[in-house]
Amino acid sequence: MAKIGILTGGGDCPGLNPVIRAVVRKALNEGYEVVGIKNGWKGLIEADTVKLDLSYVSGILPKGGTILGTSRTNPYKKEDGLRKVQENYKKLGLDALIAVGGEDTLGVASKLTKDGIPNIVGVPKTIDNDLSATDYTFGFDTAINTATECIDRLHTTAESHHRIIVVEVMGRHAGWIAIESGIAGGADIILIPELPIDIEEVCMLIKKRHGRGKTFSIVVVAEGAQFKEGTMVLQEQARDEFGHVRLGGIGERLGQEIEKRTGFETRVSVLGHIQRGGTPTAFDRILGTRFGVKAVELVKNKKFGRMAALSGMKIIDVALEEAVKELKTVDMDLYDIAKVFFG
Repeated sequence: MAKIGILTGGGDCPGLNPVIRAVVRKALNEGYEVVGIKNGWKGLIEADTVKLDLSYVSGILPKGGTILGTSRTNPYKKEDGLRKVQENYKKLGLDALIAVGGEDTLGVASKLTKDGIPNIVGVPKTIDNDLSATDYTFGFDTAINTATECIDRLHTTAESHHRIIVVEVMGRHAGWIAIESGIAGGADIILIPELPIDIEEVCMLIKKRHGRGKTFSIVVVAEGAQFKEGTMVLQEQARDEFGHVRLGGIGERLGQEIEKRTGFETRVSVLGHIQRGGTPTAFDRILGTRFGVKAVELVKNKKFGRMAALSGMKIIDVALEEAVKELKTVDMDLYDIAKVFFG
C-alpha cells in the first residue's frame, strides 16, 4: 500500500485541521496509508510521526490550530538537517509528502524537490494571504473576521471615551489583514507595510475628522508598517531559522506620536495571536477541505512539485517554485477604495 506523509509548518491558523481531515478521507478512499508528521519539518528530522486514520481525524473540522503541531524549523539551518530529512523520508517508507504551510514551509518544500525528495505537493496556508499564485490562502478569512469583530468592539469604547484607538494587526510584509479588516470595520485610517507611514498626514486626517464634529477615530496598522524615516519596530533582534525577526510595537509608537501631535487621548490595542486562534469560518473550512482533496489528487496523478491554489472559484494547481518566488502584496486599487473613507 502506498504511503503519504503530511506535515503542517510555520505559524498555526484556523483551517489546518480541515485540510488534514480531507487528506486522510480522500487518501483512504484512494487506497493510501497516511502518516502524520508532527511539528512541521522538525518531525521529519526526528522521524516523529503518527498513523492517521478516520478515528484520529474525527471531530477536528471545527477546531483551530493543528492536531499535528507545528514549528518554524528549517532543515537547511539544522546540522545534518537535510540528510536526516532525506533518510527519514525513506525509512518511513513514504511515497509522497504533502506540505501544508506558507512562504517558509513551502520554500523548503520547493528546495527539497531538487534535493532528493521530488514527490512533494503543497497546500497554501497563511493568515497574511501573501502567497503568490493563489487568490486566497485558508486562515486569512478567519483572521480578518476576528480582526473586524475586534475593530467593531473598539468603535464603541472609542466613541464613549472620545479617544483615538490604534489597532495593531498582523502583517509582516503585506497588509492584507489590515486593509480588509480595516475596510470591513470602518477604520478611519489604515496603514500597511507597502506604504511608509507619513505621521503628519495621519494626524492631519484625524484633525480633519475631529473638525467636522467626530470625537473619536480608529487607526488600523499592520505590524510590519514603517515610518518614512525609520525601520521596522521590533520586539527583539533575534532571528528565527527563516531569518525573521519578531515584530510588534508599531502600534505603541504610532499611538504616542498621534497623542503628542494632536493632543487627543490615544489608546493602543494589539490583537496579536487572537487573529491566529479559534474556530475557522465556513469559508476556511471549505477552502481547506478543497485544498486537501486536491493535494491527494495531485499525488494520485503524480503531479509533484505542484501546489493546490484557488483561482476564482476553481481549485487549480501551480508550480511550487512559482508560488514562493515572490510575496503577494496589497492591491493598490483596494487601498484607493479604503482611502475614500479616511478622515
